[in-house]
Amino acid sequence: MGRRTAVFATALLTGLLAGGCGGGPAATPQAHPSVASPAPTAPTGSAAPGSPAPTASGTSRPAPAGQLQLPRGGRTIFPHYRLVGFAGRPGSTALGRLGVGRLDDRAREIEQVARPYAGGRTVLPVLELIATVVQGNPGPDRMYRTRSSDALIARHLAAARKVKGILLLNIQPGRSDFLTEVKAYATWLEQPDVGVALDPEWSMGPGEVPMKVFGHTTGAQIDAVARYLSTVVKRGDLPEKVLVFHQLAPSVVRGENAIRSHPGVVVVKSVDGIGNRAMKQETYVKLTRRLPSAVHAGFKLFYDEDSRVGRLMTPAQVLGLRPQPEYVLYE
Repeated sequence: MGRRTAVFATALLTGLLAGGCGGGPAATPQAHPSVASPAPTAPTGSAAPGSPAPTASGTSRPAPAGQLQLPRGGRTIFPHYRLVGFAGRPGSTALGRLGVGRLDDRAREIEQVARPYAGGRTVLPVLELIATVVQGNPGPDRMYRTRSSDALIARHLAAARKVKGILLLNIQPGRSDFLTEVKAYATWLEQPDVGVALDPEWSMGPGEVPMKVFGHTTGAQIDAVARYLSTVVKRGDLPEKVLVFHQLAPSVVRGENAIRSHPGVVVVKSVDGIGNRAMKQETYVKLTRRLPSAVHAGFKLFYDEDSRVGRLMTPAQVLGLRPQPEYVLYE
């Protein structure tokens, strides 16, 4: 969500909670280091073919030689890993921590921040780049959004690989739709360490303008993205992909039970509540109480907004939430 929307979000959040229930120079994507190549060893940031793959119990077993792996081994995300990430976009500190200072510094920082979140799991660092950015003016196609260049995405993927993490492409679609925007990054999604995050509050209907109303989406639209990602995984014989959707109030996602399980895709709801610890916990409980079986729980922390109204929750406090978050995101 970011600081640019915090005042806007806070002003409308009470009503939402009460009313709702229930381009630069192009760069060609580089193959993941674990793709078959003449080099006999895997470079930094990769998992070599044959590295341990997590089993359903979280233990490991040898993976078939030649299969593409997740950066820290294996082909499945949960229950072996816990995801911990920074969100944002370079050049705009208002969009989150990822936009502060040098990109490589942020990648190393999130690796450090992630360590206390292990809790019996292996932590997997995440860089959540806001790739499709909502804007207040309509733009040439009147979609109220702009897309990232390949060069920008390439830099973020390289930074994620240096710390053996994954990259998520965050989508703020404006008047476009999620599936169209996700497909715009199809070439990047063919990489085994690139997933997607959706920001429904920035999904506008006809005639709606960002930052004047909260957007919304449906479980069916999220499911359509999951189904598409599943075909990408199957076609490329890729490890599991992460699909996150952010939610700060019940009305932002409607008909959530339409989200189904799809092979090769793990879906995570990241609860984005603003406020002090008690307010954030209340929002988290409300939005995870009837979590569909296909959806995992996630939790978002805001360095500035949370600290203004209290203290930033500690890793121990976050891990004390029930259900325990499987993705923790800092903005």
